[in-house]
Amino acid sequence: MSNTVKVQPDLKFVKELQAVGGDSLKKCYQCATCSVVCPLSPDDNPYPRKEMVWAQWGLKDRLVNDIDIWLCHNCGTCSDLCPRGAKPGDLLSALRNMAYRNLAPLPIIGKWMSSSAGMLPLAAIPALIYGIIWVLMAGKVGSFLPRFEWDAANHAWIPTADGKIVFGGLFPGDYTIDPIFMAVFAFMLWAFYAGVRNMIKAFDAQPKTFIVGRKSAPTMLAAFIDTVKYEILQHTQFNDCNDADADELDVKRAKGHRWLMFAFIALLIVTGVVATGHWGGWLLRTLGITGLGEIVSAIGHTPMPFYHPIKLLALVGAGLGVYGLVALTKRRVNLDAAKQSSSWYDWYLITLVWVVFGTGIGAMVFRVMGAGLLAYPTYYVHLISVFMLLAYLPWSKLGHLVYRTVALSYAKKIGRIPMGADK
Repeated sequence: MSNTVKVQPDLKFVKELQAVGGDSLKKCYQCATCSVVCPLSPDDNPYPRKEMVWAQWGLKDRLVNDIDIWLCHNCGTCSDLCPRGAKPGDLLSALRNMAYRNLAPLPIIGKWMSSSAGMLPLAAIPALIYGIIWVLMAGKVGSFLPRFEWDAANHAWIPTADGKIVFGGLFPGDYTIDPIFMAVFAFMLWAFYAGVRNMIKAFDAQPKTFIVGRKSAPTMLAAFIDTVKYEILQHTQFNDCNDADADELDVKRAKGHRWLMFAFIALLIVTGVVATGHWGGWLLRTLGITGLGEIVSAIGHTPMPFYHPIKLLALVGAGLGVYGLVALTKRRVNLDAAKQSSSWYDWYLITLVWVVFGTGIGAMVFRVMGAGLLAYPTYYVHLISVFMLLAYLPWSKLGHLVYRTVALSYAKKIGRIPMGADK
């Protein structure tokens, strides 16, 4: 006589899953269409059929530690062809949303990130920080909308009535912008480190794939390099999501995602050059190497003229970012809600990135126009949005930049997906 197996579902987990985007999972009747049509799912133990079963049964431990939720690139093919409208793609997206909330420490941030109500305390933190700086500096320079001229002898901006708008004069980089964002960056790295450690620990406890004829498993470093080469720089799996029947918006989704990534890379380079020029020049002058220090400082001195190579790179980055955002937003707006839904996490990320790029471009335009009444408030909002983008990155959908990269690398290491560009 066989033993009786009882499944003890976590009903609270099922309700949480439905709340973050997996509300249609109970429509699934296990026809396996989703696993068959998925262009990325491995032949052995494919997804998302098994995830639909686990979700219906409330098997939280199986799902939150499942590496396959990160292998899905949310193309929506499974949801489009599901005969019951169960939206398996939405389920995997909802599981990733739950992972963002719980992988990193400080779960209160994950809780706030899960709804619009939590945006007030999250935005209030940087708004208060930069609001205090604005008030204090306004008292020091004598105006909330000051104008400045450059004092080359002292390497400082001096307030003057007929000067120009300089954001660094009101929000000095040396003791407001740079220290705060260095602390934010360190906080983000700590949170990602803890989240990735939790992720790998969970993966290590899962069954391994043994490949007959495979001489040796690649190292994690080799798998990571392979992932960066193919899945990140070339967007191989994003492109594989588009079959012969993919519409124009699906094709543009991959391109939009890729160009937005390059936009962030370009702006990261710009930020690095400005910071290196400023602090490198300061260090060289402090060491008495004045001539070289002046040259290095000039490289990163802001505001830059439009013909400056770094300024041109910044403009290219802004253009790529807007192009990518337009493509991603158009696809998100035109999704068929009956087949694929958009969650709070989707719209929060798109909106925040729009604010980052919009206020960045707007602040530059208003500065050039000499409209201080618009330039400074716009820059203030830009600082808040960049703070939110970085500080809360491990708990937001954009956290997939790290978590999915780690998961894809780990999957290649254990043989769940192959190395190289082909499936």
